[in-house]
Parts: sequence; C-alpha cells; structure tokens
Amino acid sequence: MSKKAKRIEDSEEYFNRLDQYWRATNYLAAAQLYMKENPLLRKPLTRDQVKTKIVGHWGTVPGQNFVYTHLNRAITKYNLDMILISGPGHGGNFFVANSYLEGYYSEVYPNVSLDEEGMSRLCKQFSFPGGISSHVAPETPGSINEGGELGYSIAHAFGSVFDNPNLITTCIVGDGEAETGPLATAWHSNKFLNPVTDGAVLPILHLNGYKISNPTVFARISKDEVKSFFHGCGWEPIFVEAAPDTDHMEVHHAMAAAVDRCIEKIQKIQRDARVNGKTERPFWPMIVLRTPKGWTGPKFNDDGLPIENSFRAHQVPIDLTKPDPNEAKHMKELEAWLKSYKPEELFDENYRLKAEIQAIAPKGEHRISANPHANGGNLLKDLRTPDFKKYALEVKTPGSVKAQDMKELGNYIRDVLKLNEDNKNFRIFGPDESMSNRLYAAFEATNRDFNAEILPTDDKLAHNGRIMDSYLSEHMCEGWLEGYLLTGRHGFFASYEAFIRIIDSMASQHAKWLKVCSQLKWRAPIASLNLILTSNVWQQDHNGFTHQDPGFLDHISNKKADVVRMYLPPDTNCLLSTFDHCIKSKNYVNVIVASKHPSCQWLTMDQAVKHCTQGIGIWDWASNDDGQEPDLVMACCGDTPTLEALAATTILRDNIPDLKIRFVNVVDLMKLQSDHQHPHGLSESEYNALFTKDKPIIFAFHGYPKLVHELTYLRENRNLHVYGYHEEGTITTPFDMRVQNKIDRFDLVKAALQYLPQLGNKSSHLVQKMNDTLVAHKQHISELGEDLPEVVNWKWHTPETK
Repeated sequence: MSKKAKRIEDSEEYFNRLDQYWRATNYLAAAQLYMKENPLLRKPLTRDQVKTKIVGHWGTVPGQNFVYTHLNRAITKYNLDMILISGPGHGGNFFVANSYLEGYYSEVYPNVSLDEEGMSRLCKQFSFPGGISSHVAPETPGSINEGGELGYSIAHAFGSVFDNPNLITTCIVGDGEAETGPLATAWHSNKFLNPVTDGAVLPILHLNGYKISNPTVFARISKDEVKSFFHGCGWEPIFVEAAPDTDHMEVHHAMAAAVDRCIEKIQKIQRDARVNGKTERPFWPMIVLRTPKGWTGPKFNDDGLPIENSFRAHQVPIDLTKPDPNEAKHMKELEAWLKSYKPEELFDENYRLKAEIQAIAPKGEHRISANPHANGGNLLKDLRTPDFKKYALEVKTPGSVKAQDMKELGNYIRDVLKLNEDNKNFRIFGPDESMSNRLYAAFEATNRDFNAEILPTDDKLAHNGRIMDSYLSEHMCEGWLEGYLLTGRHGFFASYEAFIRIIDSMASQHAKWLKVCSQLKWRAPIASLNLILTSNVWQQDHNGFTHQDPGFLDHISNKKADVVRMYLPPDTNCLLSTFDHCIKSKNYVNVIVASKHPSCQWLTMDQAVKHCTQGIGIWDWASNDDGQEPDLVMACCGDTPTLEALAATTILRDNIPDLKIRFVNVVDLMKLQSDHQHPHGLSESEYNALFTKDKPIIFAFHGYPKLVHELTYLRENRNLHVYGYHEEGTITTPFDMRVQNKIDRFDLVKAALQYLPQLGNKSSHLVQKMNDTLVAHKQHISELGEDLPEVVNWKWHTPETK
C-alpha cells in the first residue's frame, strides 16, 4: 500500500513561509502602534515619523497573529469555511494586519492601498484621531465580535454556527476574558450544538499569563487542573506551549499538529453524526495555547524589569510619549525591535508582501477577513411570515374580550417557525422562560434544543429543537442570538422584564455595533435584535420586589436614536402588528414590552394596524372632547397603564359629565421625543395637536416616570404629570401593586382633579369617594387576599351603555 502523498502545507518550505508570514503580521501590528510614515524603515527613523501619543495594546497581539497564521494553513489544507472571533479586549492591530496582508482590507478601504502610501495610512490610522480603535471593531473586516467589552466571544461563536453546518468558527479566548461570568458559563454551549445541522466551534484559550497588571487564574493553575476543568465542561483540550526561548519552528510544528488534530476530530464527529447516525454527545476539541505575553517584543524596560512575558507588555512596550527624557534611547530600541522582524526579507520594493510568502494565504472568500459569514447581511434572506392579521382577536366593543397577549402571539410565531423550517434561519432565544412567557403554541412547531442527556420524562426537548431556552443564562441566550443575527439569520429574545437588565451591557454593545455599521457602506444590514420584555412589574401574582424593574427602557433610550426603538402595545392585536413589523426590520434594537396575563382587549385589528403604524393616537371612543379643546388629556403607555387610565376616565366622566377628556395612547415610546432628536419623534405641531399647548396631561406610564419627562423636556406643554413605577410593592394583589405606586384609577382621578382648578369645590365629593375606596381596597385585600369586585369585574363603558 502506497503512503499518502505529503501535502505542501506539511513541508518544511511551507513552514518557513509560515514563519515569515507570522513575522510580517507581527511587524505590521507593531508598526501600527508607533508609525505615521516610513512604515518599513527604508529611511532613517526620526521622531516626526512616530506618533506623538502612543496608544494601543501589544501583549496579546503576537499570540493572536500566530493563531491567525495557522488558521490560514488549516483553511488551505482542509478547504475550510472558517471565521475567527477575537475575544481579548484589545489588540485589534493583529486583525487589521492580517486583513491587510490578505488584501481584503484594501478592497474594503481602497485608500489603504497595497503600497507605501497605503501602508503609511494603515499605520497612522490605528488608535489615532479620525482613525480606528485599538480593539477588533465593526470597521475591521472579518469581525463579528467587538472586543471592547470582554466575555461574549464563545456565545457569539456558537450563535454563528447554529444552522451553519459547514462553518467552523475559531474563537480566541483571552485568559483575562476567561475570568468573566458570561465567558465562564459559555463553555457549556457545546451541550446545545447538533453536529448534524450545526457547524463547529474551535476555542483556543490563549494563556499569556497576565491581565493589565495581575496574573490570570488559568495561567497559574496546573496543566492537570486546566485539563480537568475543560474535560468537565465537555471539551478535549490539546496543549501547545511556547516559552520565551522556545524555538519558533518547534512551536509552529506543535501548533500545526494541534490544529490538524482538532479539524480532523471535528470532521470525524460531524461525519459520524451525519453519515453514521451517531447521536452520542462528543467531547469537542479545543486548544490551550500558552505563549509569552508580548512574545517577540522588547525584553526589558529602562529599570531592567521584564517586558516580554510580563504584564508590562500589555499595552505599549516602549514608551515614547512626550516629553521623554530618554527619547533617543527609546527611538533606537523601537528601531531595533521593528528591524528584528527583518522586514526587508518580507516585503518587496513596492511595499507588498513578497509573492512567495503571499502564496500560502487563502484566496477569495476563504480569506478569514473576506468570509461572507462575517458580514452576515450579505447572506441574509428575508423571513417567510404569515399575514399577522389572520391571528386577530375579534373585539366587538372595547374591553369586551380578555386574552393573554403573549399566548396569542405564540400562534403567529409557531407559523413563522413552520414557514422557515426548510430555511432554518429563525430561532427563539430565552433563559428557560418560553413556557412561562406563554409561547405555548411555538412548541407545536418545534422543541427546545438540548444535546445533553434527554430523559423520557423530559418535556419538549430534542437534539434538533429551535427554541434555545434550555440554559438558564440571559448572557448566553442573548450572545447566541447576537451571533446568529450577525451571521445572517433571524430571531428574538424573550425574557422577564426585571432580569433582562442582566444583559444591559450586551444590548448596549450591540447597539453601538449597529451604529458604527450603519456608517460602513460595505457592511450589509442584518436582522434587528428583537427583545420582548414580559412578566413585567405590574404582574406580581407570586413574584416579589426582586422581579420589579422596568429600567431597561431607560437604559435603551440613551442609545443612538437611529438604532433603538421601543414599543408598548396595549393589547394582542397591537402586539401582533408590532412584532410583525419588528421581526422584518433590519439594523435596529427593538424592545417590546408585552403582557402575558389575561387582559382586556381594546382595538380591532383594523384599528390596531392604524394605531401602531402611527405609534400614537387619540382613541375617539374613549374621548368626549369631540373636536373641542379638552379640559384634560388622559394619556397612557403600556397595557396596565392603559387599563387604569381608561378606568379613571370612566370615573371622571360618570361623576363630572361636563368634563372634556381627550384620551391618548402611546405604542411607540419614541414618539414623545422631538423629531429633531429621534426619527420617530413628533414635530412640535404634531405633539401639540395631540396633547395641546397648555392643558393638564395625566400620563400613566409603564416604567419610571422620569423617562417620560426626559423624552418630553423640550415640549411646549409643561403641564405634564407622569405616574408610574416608584419601587413600591412586593407580594401583593395585582391592583395593590398599582395602588402602592399611585398608578391606579382612583389615584389617577385624584391627580386629574388636582390639576383642574376650574372645578373649584365641585370635585371635593369625588376626591372623598376615591379616598374611601382606597381604604376599602386595603381592608379587602388584607382580609380576603384578592382585589375588590368592582376592580376585578370592571368593564369599559360609555355614558350611554353604563
């Protein structure tokens, strides 16, 4: 039997070129830190060629360049479809250097050309005003994970390979990043990976020993302990170790063997599952790569203390910030360091990587920076969606029907899952809450995804489920969804309102990503990040104070206006209309606050479509100003505030029939803001047409009152009085939650009367009646544990149908 022919990627000549390529990436990464011009030092180095202020990071860069170079080898050897996620917080110069050497950076940014002028621009722009940031960012071709905040790389990696059976996402995890909560829990993502329908994640834990100024935990525990930890998480760790004095060629061969072993193991796992039907959950391979921090960089500082292999390599290893009394010495050190890579052996006279070195890099879309999965909008296909109007609830008169809004939405979502079953580009994400959040019908189309052991007694679990809620981690579910969206698919995240605060920062980082991407023409739009907040503050039937926090709205409202949208539909038909709009949108962060408990239904579907399309409007059937100037504007936003505002309106109209009340409901919260501040905002004339210029506005709001004041602070009508959540209430009745926060109908009536001085003493008896009812309410719930019958059985009525 003849021996298998040796591939060129295994030859010594190839490894020599591989080492040269790595040196070239290290050189360009270091040059980006310091140089403004003369990028290859072909003229004598002078201080004016170096940046005045040196800002950036070096420590993690050479190790990440090492990984990137070896992934290029694996891509060409195995003809892989692969992207790379960089988890370390900084070191973006490594990714930029590699993209530039691949040629794709210049394709995206033609002014950063493959010549002396382009290389000078490449260097000058890094961590420079008007340039690019020091971490891997949206501006970096090939990136889907912004490294500015640590912890989400593994979650993004797994999200990217769900329903991407041919994709391998390699994820470099920094050893400092590995200490964050989201990353620590992310290792268990392999229990949700189906080797038949999904791709694979290849984690590379990069141990370089130090964070900014402290050692890292994984670098200071034994190899056996590290191995045991990852084996316990379902991984087969393969170790590659390089000391400062280790021969580079020795490390190249070790890394190549490790990467080959991982790729062949991944391919075997997938082949066994796809061809042989093997269903046993495998131990997936990973690499633990130990390299010196600041590898190949300066060895010691002015005090003789080590730089390489210490925390001192974290940022810039040679400080040239002015004034520098040792400037001449430091300039010589910088020149010696850069020349140690022998750039004259790597680049030709035209400032291009020499052809024989360039030849080993992948071509076309096999280049990591050019892979279409890293620019997911190019792969995005529109969802197939049913006509949401066919799921309408019939509402013959306002409030005559009660229904669970989220339960009804589940019917629509079920059919979205069915319509996209073949495309496999839509999933639901949430931390063990899909049933709790009443998405029952979705389980008629699919099950929960779970690839650990499934028992006969388990409910709705399957190895190929499309509901990602079997892991109790908001971080993980959100991260998976982001990775899924960033690589060109669709989905949404549903969570309890109070605990979506756990992913405040993740949503913020994604909003920032979208904001930057909107300014990059080469970044194609992706499906919006859709977040449904339910189990909200007003639904405390068995949960307590810990489950009350509507502040996610305040958090999102501060993000860029061209990215964020917030909707509070008051009933099922409005929720259907809103969700259908959001799930079809692109490049937004959409927040929907929805009810899951039985609640009154107000609008027909035709009314709901008109109302939601406008985002705000007068409900004529609840108003009696009849084209006249109202005495009072009763406004509301959210399902419970809508109920209480309507109930308060009936009390006022029944007791003071001459009072002219205009009822305004808000679905799109950003309508309150000026059109100068938000694209959805109302103009001043539009706002005044709804709310008047000076009449009292009693505004019942779902969340913290100050948010409405912040959104309307530029408005002419300052006679605005907002009632919302004030951090009151724990285990109590639904209505008592409203009473404790003074958003109930009786307190709203008292508030309205307070701002109607023209009534004089006419309102005194009604105020007394409201006070008496509130006392009766407290006595009733204390004795019986349930709300007053007049509250529970209340129904909307006009004066004619009372």
